[in-house]
Amino acid sequence: MFAKALREHLRPLHIELSPKQISQLEYHFELLNRWNKVLNLTRIVGLDEMVQRHYCESLFVGIRLPQVPLRIVDVGSGAGFPGIPVAVLRGDCSVALVESHQRKSVFLREATRDLPNTRVIAKRAEQVSDAFDWGISRAVNYHDIEESVWRLAPNVALLGGEDTPSDRFTWNKIKLPWGSHRFLWLQRST
Repeated sequence: MFAKALREHLRPLHIELSPKQISQLEYHFELLNRWNKVLNLTRIVGLDEMVQRHYCESLFVGIRLPQVPLRIVDVGSGAGFPGIPVAVLRGDCSVALVESHQRKSVFLREATRDLPNTRVIAKRAEQVSDAFDWGISRAVNYHDIEESVWRLAPNVALLGGEDTPSDRFTWNKIKLPWGSHRFLWLQRST
């Protein structure tokens, strides 16, 4: 059911995933559903909404990043969004999942066990000293994460609502094809 729903929701974007990529995302989906019963990883539980909000939005980020090998950091990765789908889609990139909540970090380690281009950093973003090309995040509250993301990477992609993340930068606001009032905000250094 997951694979079929994913293909249907991605069809308008002409994103075609390999059987291996679909299998990797399905593994994450199944693991997420099991772990979510004991650890609050997501409030979204319906198949279609999970596929759209978690997987499709994350993959949308992945296709919007420059198509060259990148070092990407997902700040506040939580259940692995958008970082894990981006890592699956973009095997040419290295993706670091930064999550300070230790139990969520354990989940992320299990979820990325077979993704060689990912690593989990179980720290607060302020404690990370690595440098990255792009910072990505699903922004529940932009102002809670924006300083951390910008400190780690000169280019930023945020998934969120209609409110502009910060007036300090010029943003490219891209409406997501699923649902209303959902956007990808891109800011690139000059």
